[in-house]
Amino acid sequence: MPSSLPQTAEQRIPGRGQFIVELIVALILSRAPFISTPFKWLECYFHELSHALATLLSGGRMSHIELFSNGAGLCFSSGGWATFIGFSGYAGAAAWGALLYFLACSRYAAKSAYALMGSGVLVTMLLWGRDVLTIAIMLSLAVLFLLPLKFYRTVIMRGSLRLVALIVLLNALSSPAVLLGISERNDAATLADQTFIPAFIWVLLWFACGLLALMSCWWRINQARKNVV
Repeated sequence: MPSSLPQTAEQRIPGRGQFIVELIVALILSRAPFISTPFKWLECYFHELSHALATLLSGGRMSHIELFSNGAGLCFSSGGWATFIGFSGYAGAAAWGALLYFLACSRYAAKSAYALMGSGVLVTMLLWGRDVLTIAIMLSLAVLFLLPLKFYRTVIMRGSLRLVALIVLLNALSSPAVLLGISERNDAATLADQTFIPAFIWVLLWFACGLLALMSCWWRINQARKNVV
């Protein structure tokens, strides 16, 4: 006779049906006017942060990050491996989303994730925030992560973190496609110039990264369900 998961495990890891429902809710929130704005900022923050970390990892130097109210952003740096830095933005945003989702499957890791992410945004602001708008956006994102800490020991904390993670993943999936209709300079065009690989190939690679990250969350759910037997 199949045994049940311990109560704490059931609370931590949603079932397949709940995953689908949360994915639909995340899709609605990511497209809703006004409500979607802070989540666009968050995806952009992870995008630019990934550029910054790639710069440092490849031996470059960071100057500053700029975030805009429409969800766009810029990372100002010098040196480093240009192709790695250029590719890391959209790929990194997808990876951050998957990481958040995995952390949301643990009560204690979820709490730590909120605290670390909120603190990380503040550190990023102090290191690389220069203009008033960027600082204001980063402060808003820090509140987005730190405020849910008041709900510790409740399902609200883990559920909201899963939604945030899924919204980041959905934005990471859809954002690269926009580049195909933009004639001005962007990551795909820059990488095409550097590598002679067409821009649409880079867009497809970013889409694959986002899809793989989303599928890894589904895999996490399936693995948990297998442990029920």
